[in-house]
Amino acid sequence: MAPSRESVSPWRPTLTRNVAPGIHRLAHANVNCYLVVEGEDVTIVDAAFPTTWGPLLRALRAVGRSPADVAALVLTHAHFDHLGFASRVVSQLQVPVWLHPADASLAARPYRYAHESSRLAYPLLYPMGVPRLLAMTLAGAWNVPGVDEVRDLPASGELDVPGSPSIVFTPGHTFGHCALHFPSRETVLSGDALVTLDPYKGARGPQIVAGAATADSELALRSLSPLADTEARILLPGHGEPWRAGARAAVDAAIAVGPS
Repeated sequence: MAPSRESVSPWRPTLTRNVAPGIHRLAHANVNCYLVVEGEDVTIVDAAFPTTWGPLLRALRAVGRSPADVAALVLTHAHFDHLGFASRVVSQLQVPVWLHPADASLAARPYRYAHESSRLAYPLLYPMGVPRLLAMTLAGAWNVPGVDEVRDLPASGELDVPGSPSIVFTPGHTFGHCALHFPSRETVLSGDALVTLDPYKGARGPQIVAGAATADSELALRSLSPLADTEARILLPGHGEPWRAGARAAVDAAIAVGPS
């Protein structure tokens, strides 16, 4: 994997260390997952693709940890491109997978997700998205096993996993989507509630994801307010580069873009 930097390849897995204090980003085929380190323990946030498993093990070694140090996997939501290696976390690491109960049925059947608009038209309307969707396909996007064994992620409060994130309920992209706020690190992991790259359109900058993969865009836009209220200095999205101008500014920009 490449050395620490914020501009990463859309094709090969890339580890960027300390994108926020004690938080490392593993980017693979335009999808981000994060390693949150607290002491000797690690919380993984989101699970990208099945083929991200090997890069994950290498990333753990690169930050001085091992699979035995992983204490939890927290899923912001259960779309297939965030669920990829979750089944291996359960079977091989035997650690809990946390997910809001509104997304539990989606985790079991990750291709049966609600979306507002047809996915077929996007490659024609937004050709800039085609290389990104191709990268996701080659990374195993259409070979993600479902996961039945999940623990209920609460819609609010502090979660007792390494890093002690506060849960920010942000439905709309999926009906159980949750972001994770780390107040002491001035960071919020926004998942797909707010991204800085829409893989369907190829568009960059703060925005919600296209209707091809969003259940309810109006609800998603309303759910941005709790992200702004975190007043986090750093926003780490599920797709795209870190945003370092504050969560509130990112939300303002996403609202200006609106639904799509």
